[in-house]
Amino acid sequence: MALAQPDPGGTARAEAPGPRPPDAPLRGSLATTACMETLQVGYLHAAAAAAGCSLSQPFPDNGVDWHVSHGAAAHTVDDEVTIKVQLKCTYQIPPHPAGGAFPFTLDNAHLVKLARDPVTVHKILVVMIVPRSQGDWLRAGPAGLDLRHCCYWTNLAGHPVTGRRRTTVRVPTSRIFDDRALCDIMARVGAGGRP
Repeated sequence: MALAQPDPGGTARAEAPGPRPPDAPLRGSLATTACMETLQVGYLHAAAAAAGCSLSQPFPDNGVDWHVSHGAAAHTVDDEVTIKVQLKCTYQIPPHPAGGAFPFTLDNAHLVKLARDPVTVHKILVVMIVPRSQGDWLRAGPAGLDLRHCCYWTNLAGHPVTGRRRTTVRVPTSRIFDDRALCDIMARVGAGGRP
């Protein structure tokens, strides 16, 4: 299950009921973090569809959210390769993070699972940055659907645990996760390399 990172001391629930502007939609009462999980899954599905990948969800979840598979005759290690994807979502990081990377904190037990090396099936962490307000997540029009903001990915293989209970990792802003990035990841894994 993907966990969002709500504002410390803040609320993880949907906005409290109260006066609603007449032009505002009546949103459901699901927790904001649950809605963030649903949004990031939709993003992953869109990227996988455009990349020609299939998705499966392990049951029960053993610390990784999704298996993504990619079949291509050009793969040298097998005709179909698979990676494991862990999704996370946060509104604490502003869009277009500066500095080449942004910090993201993981529980140490989760990091150990994602950092294991060597592995048979590679794992990546995909972090989605969203606006704080659900009303800013989507814009639709005749030209397309704008999903805000975007996902970034990293391979944490070999990353050390440095904190007592949680460790902060750096996610490169150059690694935007989309269909082209996913195709490139799969091409490298299909050639026997790392994501």
